[in-house]
Amino acid sequence: MADADVQRESMEYDVVVVGGGPGGLSAAIRLKQLAADAGRDVSVCVLEKGSELGAHILSGAVIDPIALTELFPDWKERGAPLKTPVGEERFLFLSERGAREVPHGWLPASLKNQGYFVGSLGNLVRWLGQQAESLGVEIFPGFAAAEVLYDDAGAVKGVATGNMGVGRDGKPTENFQPGVELHGKYTLFAEGARGNLAR
Repeated sequence: MADADVQRESMEYDVVVVGGGPGGLSAAIRLKQLAADAGRDVSVCVLEKGSELGAHILSGAVIDPIALTELFPDWKERGAPLKTPVGEERFLFLSERGAREVPHGWLPASLKNQGYFVGSLGNLVRWLGQQAESLGVEIFPGFAAAEVLYDDAGAVKGVATGNMGVGRDGKPTENFQPGVELHGKYTLFAEGARGNLAR
């Protein structure tokens, strides 16, 4: 059964965000914040291929909280999962005979992590998802965007999720369900470095 033969449901939004990582969720949150500040309501949805938010994120990281502070100045009071500040750091050159420490003062600013936090990006993404939902963002985990949709003029009008219940032979099984089209006035691709649609 070709995709053209499948009757898909469609859902309309002002903004469709593809990717529920830090970038996609932050964009969705900021859009809702700006709309609220302007006294407007904007419908925003986030499509995430992972079974849950944070499922496709590298876990441990050193996190600079500057962007989080811009998004939520009260992130600590809101319970963001950044609890462990960087207390000590060392930069070593390793060789066959051992290691040499580089004096901290010689390091460029990009290698200094004071004021940053050690934490789980997966936990941070889940927390961002909670904040987004509390602002009215609709989040759809477990649905990968499989196709970019275009209007008659060739502009992107949204995305479609993949069909479910397709056998290994590519044919529909008895559990077949067609994908869903998500149409948006704007579509934001935040799929990360290996996004299928951006490719």
